[in-house]
Amino acid sequence: MIGMVARGKLAMQWKGKTALITGGVSGIGFGIARAFARAGINLVLTYRNREHCDAAAAWFAAQHLPQPRFLALDVADRANWADVAGSAGPVHILVNNAGVSVFGPTDEASYADYDWIMGVNFGGVVNGLVTFIPRIKALGEPGHIINVASMAAFLPGPQAGIYTASKFAVRGLTESLRYNLAPHHIGVSLMCPGLTRTNAWDSALKRPDAHAASGFAPPDPDALAQFGTAFDLGMDPLEVGEKTLRGMIENRGLIFTHPEFAEDFDEIHRDSLAALPQ
Repeated sequence: MIGMVARGKLAMQWKGKTALITGGVSGIGFGIARAFARAGINLVLTYRNREHCDAAAAWFAAQHLPQPRFLALDVADRANWADVAGSAGPVHILVNNAGVSVFGPTDEASYADYDWIMGVNFGGVVNGLVTFIPRIKALGEPGHIINVASMAAFLPGPQAGIYTASKFAVRGLTESLRYNLAPHHIGVSLMCPGLTRTNAWDSALKRPDAHAASGFAPPDPDALAQFGTAFDLGMDPLEVGEKTLRGMIENRGLIFTHPEFAEDFDEIHRDSLAALPQ
């Protein structure tokens, strides 16, 4: 464990640096943004929803914290990424957070379902990395990349096949990238949150027209809203953000925010060992 004094010194290296957080105006992204702001980190927050952006700006004003720079971004749009990079200026910390949570029977999924979910959840991370890794390297200073996945990166579910695949992919990419960037003094962390108090449940209602040909049943707004009540019992996004900040400060490769999965990991461990041939 890192002592409090040592942690304080490590935290100081990020004060005054700039972090770009995708989807940083609501949910987990906004929780991370608030934690970073309180640590003295400058913020560039990307958004899709103008109302969420305005609400985030109002929070920073009410807290008498420096206003972030807000930039519109569709993480699946590479040209949009290039525009953001041109406007953002030097970025020391990249947080790939934006994603969609869409569920349905995997055996009924269409190409459009795969293209949309993988394109945002994995492709969006790829676009962020390809855009900003060269720029962070060119700064010649310590940097950090946080890829936000999910507990689904370890624990698959029957209604979340494509979502799970996207998070497994982010996990594998992140773990490999950590080795690549260590010589450049750029840390890489995989952050896997559990149930968090967010509006992630409504992703299916925001499906783009380009991926409309779903194999899943049309979303029922009332059923989704009922499903969303479970998220009200989740962890405060600010607590998730604070744990993410601590993990970055300590340069942890893996950041977990929820403690209740010990039995699941124990089962994975036992099953993996049992599967090895004698």
